[in-house]
Amino acid sequence: QVQLVESGGRSVQAGGSLRLSCAASGSTSSVLTMGWFRQPPGKERQFVADISWRSEATYYADSVKGRFIISRDDAKNTVYLQMNSLKPEDTAVYLCAARRLAVNEYDIWGQGTQVTVSS
Repeated sequence: QVQLVESGGRSVQAGGSLRLSCAASGSTSSVLTMGWFRQPPGKERQFVADISWRSEATYYADSVKGRFIISRDDAKNTVYLQMNSLKPEDTAVYLCAARRLAVNEYDIWGQGTQVTVSS
């Protein structure tokens, strides 16, 4: 099984930057893709970005293209989300998730880390 733990969330002013981390442990050989999702207050969970576990292929939601960068550090078994030019609408609980070969869906989730962006 894979376990995910997010960290790095905090309060920041609009225009600022943050880097979130997602540390993975367990049977990571089964992972195809690692993704970042977010859930703003009172809204449904939404996709942010993902990265292949085995390549540098990445994909971003339109709302964060040009501002956010997803990356991976194999030695640390960690995925990062660098967030720049933050906007108040980026305020949300950010969650890391893993998509596995067996199920081909994001069914393994971390507990989330809160990001609050003020004007």
